[in-house]
Amino acid sequence: MRNTTLEKYVEYQPGLSIDCVIFGFHDNQLKVLLIKTPYENKWSLPGGFVPIDEDIDDAAVRVLKIRTGMEGIFLRQFATFGKVKRNDNHFGNAVLDHLKIPRETGKWLSQRFVTVGYYALVDFLQTVPQQSKKEELIEWVDHKEVPELILDHKEILDKALITLRNELNLIPVGYNLLPEKFTIPELQKLYETILDKKLDRRNFLRKITNIGILNKLDEKKSNVAHKAPNLYTFDKEKYDEVLKNGLNQGW
Repeated sequence: MRNTTLEKYVEYQPGLSIDCVIFGFHDNQLKVLLIKTPYENKWSLPGGFVPIDEDIDDAAVRVLKIRTGMEGIFLRQFATFGKVKRNDNHFGNAVLDHLKIPRETGKWLSQRFVTVGYYALVDFLQTVPQQSKKEELIEWVDHKEVPELILDHKEILDKALITLRNELNLIPVGYNLLPEKFTIPELQKLYETILDKKLDRRNFLRKITNIGILNKLDEKKSNVAHKAPNLYTFDKEKYDEVLKNGLNQGW
């Protein structure tokens, strides 16, 4: 009987992996999706190794689909992480034994490898986190309450957040993170949460309106204690145009 686990393993490109920082927004919190494998005491970012016959971008798309059950996700490659000792024998014999990989065959797994970082923006309410194994844990965690992570995954997460903050000046966000209908205060709170600072209400409304990506609906938000705010949607065609051409403004 052929060892299918081994076959899958030997098809990977030695020394190369991907790690995905998956952001969602819920209850005014920017959340990140984390996993905990049965052979780890610490949490980690979703990711994996890259098969020799698969493009790196395609590998990231595959990981996102496996972990979120979604396709067409906003995805950006943002950095490469390759410090000499970033692995430092992290994947030892216990991992090899758990994966049923012969120790001699899996030697490269205990050596140095470079990882390519991606960040993704997803609709929290539409995402169903997926386990790859029954004993694995996968959870949304507030980005300010992230537990200790394996390897340099905290560095990868921090770099992804910095990149997202910087790109708020260059591209719009919201379409991938908010529900279809939303209010201006909800959109502003999203920006404030990502930027980790308060924004002036009138200035924010002026700037976001001038971008030209919002459609004001003839509807108001229901079940609110005070005056009901108007609901908006994104104009997808204009949103994609701005996403392609970029912005040049600060918040």
